[in-house]
Amino acid sequence: MPRFLPTLLLALLLPLQALAAAPAEPRWLSDPAQAFAEARRSQRPVFLYLEARWCHWCHVMQEQTLADPAVRRALARHYVALKVDHDANPLLANRYRDYGWPALIFLAPDGSEIVKRAGYIAPQDFLRLLEAIERDPSPESLGGVAVAAAAQPSLTAEARARLLQRHELSYDTRFGGLATAQKFIDRDSVEYALAHADDPAERRKAEQTLDAAQALIDPVWGGAYQYSTGSDWQHPHYEKIMRTQAGVLRIYALAWARLQRPADLHAAQAMRDYLLGFLRDPGGGFYVSQDADLVPGEKAHDYYALDDAGRRARGLPRIDRSLYADATGQAAEALATLYEVSGDAAALQAAIAAGDWLLRERRGRDGCFRHGQRDDGQRYLGDCLAPARAFLALYRVTGERRWLQQSVAASDAIIRAFQAKPAGYLTAKAGRSPLAPLPDLAENISLVRHFNLLRHYGGRKAHGEAAHHAMRYLASERVVEDAFEEAGILLADEELGRDPLHLVVVGGKGDAAARGLYDIALRTPGGYRRLEWWDRKEGPLANADVEYPKFPRAAGYVCGNGRCSLPSFEAGKYAEAIAKLAAAK
Repeated sequence: MPRFLPTLLLALLLPLQALAAAPAEPRWLSDPAQAFAEARRSQRPVFLYLEARWCHWCHVMQEQTLADPAVRRALARHYVALKVDHDANPLLANRYRDYGWPALIFLAPDGSEIVKRAGYIAPQDFLRLLEAIERDPSPESLGGVAVAAAAQPSLTAEARARLLQRHELSYDTRFGGLATAQKFIDRDSVEYALAHADDPAERRKAEQTLDAAQALIDPVWGGAYQYSTGSDWQHPHYEKIMRTQAGVLRIYALAWARLQRPADLHAAQAMRDYLLGFLRDPGGGFYVSQDADLVPGEKAHDYYALDDAGRRARGLPRIDRSLYADATGQAAEALATLYEVSGDAAALQAAIAAGDWLLRERRGRDGCFRHGQRDDGQRYLGDCLAPARAFLALYRVTGERRWLQQSVAASDAIIRAFQAKPAGYLTAKAGRSPLAPLPDLAENISLVRHFNLLRHYGGRKAHGEAAHHAMRYLASERVVEDAFEEAGILLADEELGRDPLHLVVVGGKGDAAARGLYDIALRTPGGYRRLEWWDRKEGPLANADVEYPKFPRAAGYVCGNGRCSLPSFEAGKYAEAIAKLAAAK
């Protein structure tokens, strides 16, 4: 036997042993910091599978593609596998929201992006993608271009004209809504149309979209399906997520106040019924979503065609009972808005309970709100902004000063934690992950509108500066060029440039006449208003920018265009005074 034969056999066996020792199953991690630490140690790319628990195509991706043996082997041998629920991690959700769910993101160990793909990919196609990245892990594009702040915290005339033109061209004159393959209520576009409903063209847009979108409201349980495919409203995807529920409820409530069409109020009430009947936790918080599928991965068209008894006989689609601060804040604001426009006592009671739940269960020592039950130190902008907006809405509808104080405290925490340079606000505080937080467009639109309104309520210069800081981001050339939410930017810019309609009732909180006057103020249409109930026994208002004479009975005032009305002592006269000045604005 030749002396070199054992050496040759050993050389042949070692690759086989290594192959046999290679893992056949990926070890799915859930912590981004842990995943990138492992990626740096092993010098392997990270595959980020960003899923939504309510998403049909996420179920299909898991049961078909990620369950495929060849795919599992390739992931195990060449990648660090990271699976994250997008509702649990707003930093990643906002960063990759445009890629839909599931979002399939491949990243280098340093956090730089290699490849991004949107939605379901069949097993063989996904395997080819894994093999291609293994051979060449260089980025498809550089991306991550910095945004230069606008010189002024407002849109230029040229930028405003471009956004208005895009707003016009994006409208689907045949079916209503945006001219996109997926149909959903773009809340900013509808709210912009409602704010300009004196223009017959904008009013038609609002009415056509609101009427068509009723096809997405579940006729049995209420609640809104997320969207419809096929460029019309008749092919819904049945998941019900809180961001959609709260946004649709709020927009139909605003529509009822502005247009006085019973169908809009009925739609808002159907949204309320679903929130209170399915997504409300007994403690006062709100759950985050309900699944699209009764059986994960199987379409549920037949199920949703059944009545209540037929559905319940087959079971309920899974409700994600996670309690997140942003979801509860969104629900509270929407329910408070419904009470504001309709006097719905159940909605107000639920909104107040949700506000108390946020303060009791999610407020951190830093003044911001943690996302979930466990405080891991991570903070997300949405978890502070949604409660801040909800508290301001609760102050508006109740006149209770504690809610304004809580809104101010949460808003001050936002300034401390999330302000970016040179402009805008980051979606999260920087954490251990190499994925740096970025500004989110929708959040910055919401932030401008909130801080600007809060400045008028509280009179604090810092809140006006915060609104301007975010507007410099929205008004930047790159954002204006790339923005999909053009109507939201237009709304933010318009509101920043003028004072809100200011309605004040002076009278005791236990005075029935004052209560009647305040109810008139509440029912006044419009999302951009400053409503205050001043009981002199409570001391001056936070922003005492107007002096009101003393009368032995309750009086209502309306201010705008640099002037205030004479006092109104009767509800009917107050309504006339408001209508007169609102028309002049």
